[in-house]
Amino acid sequence: MANPDVVLLTKPDCHLCAAARDAVGRVTAGLGLSWSERQLDADDELRDRYAEEIPVVLVDGIQRDFWKIDEARLERVLRRAMAGD
Repeated sequence: MANPDVVLLTKPDCHLCAAARDAVGRVTAGLGLSWSERQLDADDELRDRYAEEIPVVLVDGIQRDFWKIDEARLERVLRRAMAGD
């Protein structure tokens, strides 16, 4: 069973980011996975690419959701990634 790399991209003063943290935390905890958070301020390339879509969830480097995180969809994506699909 693979452990997907789950990253939440955020920025300061983002009103959607707190809800996204909660959603990602609930889904990953339910699956026994860890996740990390990266601030766009520290990376010009990420800021240029994702500035208008924050928060963004990346799974194994692929954008899987943004703005309002759909927990059911994220769980499906993570289960597939864990199965190696």
